[in-house]
Amino acid sequence: MPRRLFKRYMPDPTSIREHKSLRFLGKLLHDPNLWHLNRHSVARAMAVGIFAAFLPIPAQMLVAAALAITVRGNMPIAVSLVWLTNPVTMPPVFYCTYKVGAWLMDIPARTLPDSLTWEWISGELSTLWQPFLLGSVVVGLALGALAYCLVMMYWRWWVARQWARRKKSRQS
Repeated sequence: MPRRLFKRYMPDPTSIREHKSLRFLGKLLHDPNLWHLNRHSVARAMAVGIFAAFLPIPAQMLVAAALAITVRGNMPIAVSLVWLTNPVTMPPVFYCTYKVGAWLMDIPARTLPDSLTWEWISGELSTLWQPFLLGSVVVGLALGALAYCLVMMYWRWWVARQWARRKKSRQS
């Protein structure tokens, strides 16, 4: 796996440990797996970050950081993946998660009105929140598991390819 690419954009662990908003985590931030770039910590971070990105809650970054600490995944990668759902991508992503939730609950999905108003949203929220939440969790879990598997397979393929190249260059 191209560690240099990740290391180029990774923040310094000491600056994160000393950040005022993360001081409450204390000794939990001293686990080396939160900062190392190995196959397992990166794969766990991808799974956790993508799962947290699909949660329709505020403070997704704190959830991603707490989950990264729990599963001992790379924290900067997990926290940065939360930005997959940003203000631009949130409406289509969350609409798709709602559709998945409605499909799983076997209820007809509502269509959006021509003009989206606060009155429509507040009036429909009582019927929309269950399929929306279910779809968000299911899609987050599925894509997180897929990301975990893909990173593990890609990393293994990359290392095998590098070993084959080294072996070939030694023989010639």
